[in-house]
Amino acid sequence: MARAARSRTPHPGIPQTPLPRLLLTWLDGVRTLPRAVRRDYRSRRTPPTAALIEPPHPRVRSLGLIAVTVLGAWLGLLLIGSSHAPVGPMDTTMALRPSLTGGTRINVSPLGDLELSSHYGPVRLDVDVDRLDPVRSQALVDHPERFSGLQAEVTRDVTRGAVGLALHSCVAVASGATALGLAVYRRPRRALAAGGLALALLAASAGTAYATWNPRSVLEPKFSGLLSSAPSVVGNARNIVSEFNVYQKELARLVTNVTKLYDATSTLPTYQPDPTTIRVLHVSDIHLNPGSWQIIASLVKQYRINVIIDTGDTMDHGSVAENHFLDPASALGAPYVWVRGNHDSRSTQKYLTGRRHVTVLDNGKVTRIAGVGDPQFTPDRSVVAAGEPAERTAGGRLADALRTQRLAGTPVDIALAHNPTAATEADGLAPLALAGHLHHREITTLPQGTRLMVEGSTGGGGLRAVQNKKPAPVQASVLYLDRTTKRLQAWDEITLGGLGLSRAEVSRHLPRENQPGATPSPSGSSHPPGPSSGPSSGPRSHPARGSSDSHG
Repeated sequence: MARAARSRTPHPGIPQTPLPRLLLTWLDGVRTLPRAVRRDYRSRRTPPTAALIEPPHPRVRSLGLIAVTVLGAWLGLLLIGSSHAPVGPMDTTMALRPSLTGGTRINVSPLGDLELSSHYGPVRLDVDVDRLDPVRSQALVDHPERFSGLQAEVTRDVTRGAVGLALHSCVAVASGATALGLAVYRRPRRALAAGGLALALLAASAGTAYATWNPRSVLEPKFSGLLSSAPSVVGNARNIVSEFNVYQKELARLVTNVTKLYDATSTLPTYQPDPTTIRVLHVSDIHLNPGSWQIIASLVKQYRINVIIDTGDTMDHGSVAENHFLDPASALGAPYVWVRGNHDSRSTQKYLTGRRHVTVLDNGKVTRIAGVGDPQFTPDRSVVAAGEPAERTAGGRLADALRTQRLAGTPVDIALAHNPTAATEADGLAPLALAGHLHHREITTLPQGTRLMVEGSTGGGGLRAVQNKKPAPVQASVLYLDRTTKRLQAWDEITLGGLGLSRAEVSRHLPRENQPGATPSPSGSSHPPGPSSGPSSGPRSHPARGSSDSHG
């Protein structure tokens, strides 16, 4: 108002006539316009930022700190939360992982996972069985008296591993939460608060797990992967628990068996194969036992095997989920020749066909070895087993292929079939026929001179062996063939104690014509004369003529 009054005050020296006075008033208004605009802008503009930012509500700050803490602790567990712990002869990796339901997951490669509802809480215990340590395993072999204390040793190792995992997890969650808090808040005090809160949350999770711990959860496990069929393979959960001592000792027993086997074979008398001898490893009826691959690989290396022959029932249910169990067949150190058994599906055969170092024989497919797959797939209960007639028909197809090869001047050296009934159809058409199916050995000479060798179960009957009162032995044979004539010179029968046993036996057998003092048969002889015998030979019998589903 003062400024307006002053603007109306006559200026000295300016005429007070109406026109000059009007001009002066207009100029005063123009000079005062910017100030009015600034005043209007100040009245309308947003107050300074500092005046608008209010301190966040304490509840919001707390939620933000919790979020940073939980995320940082989770990242810490994922990145550095794993702990390696030896358990007996095995190396394992233990880790805590965030989870909504808790529980325990045990990864037993290549079988799959075993999940237990052991507790409830925001963390899950993961245990991965990594490998068998050769040094600790050899120590068990060198000092067999340690087996009696293996269970107590495993218990101590698990306890020690659990304590180590707890300390490792504390460092992981504290480090992760502190690092993330420092990155978000850029204040050491807030970062340390996040680390301390992470430790408190881990302690609370451990308390929740302890309060809800359910030791009986082992009676109701949940299987996945190849173990999805475990209840039907190894019996109900209570049987699994009752046989747990056997399970935990088996891996060490396996190493003991193979080592004793090496010692035994070095002292076998009578026949010494020369470097030109063809060495054939005959295996059969593995039935999804993963330990069989280790045994086969060891025998290939120890005996310098030239070819592996598998007469089927490598699988148990023939499902697509089981196919990856066959992957080691390509990396055993020797070519792998395979015929389908009654527990191997067409899917199994298709999966193996075309894999490196694997030859699948069926319908009389011929190299120097001919074979036919089992015509029956007995796990499929929707199809009634056709029994012996189907086996004889399949054997007839094999016989036709053998005759064709003989007429072409390239006779077959070895005929293969899973069921001995089918293999007997090769009598007189090949000097040697190999089969499986019976889960025990039988060796006989057929009426027209073909030697039929039925192998036992190289898988010890598979995982179902724990249902038997007496564990089935693990059996395989090494056949020595003359490189020129392809005739059988000798064979070693290898028997390892079954699940939970540490027995290892090797017996060497010679055909009658190769025994000391015998007259060698002419190299051009069509068939080996007479039944075979040897130092450890037992009584022989003709192969059983049961139906195709009478054995595993």
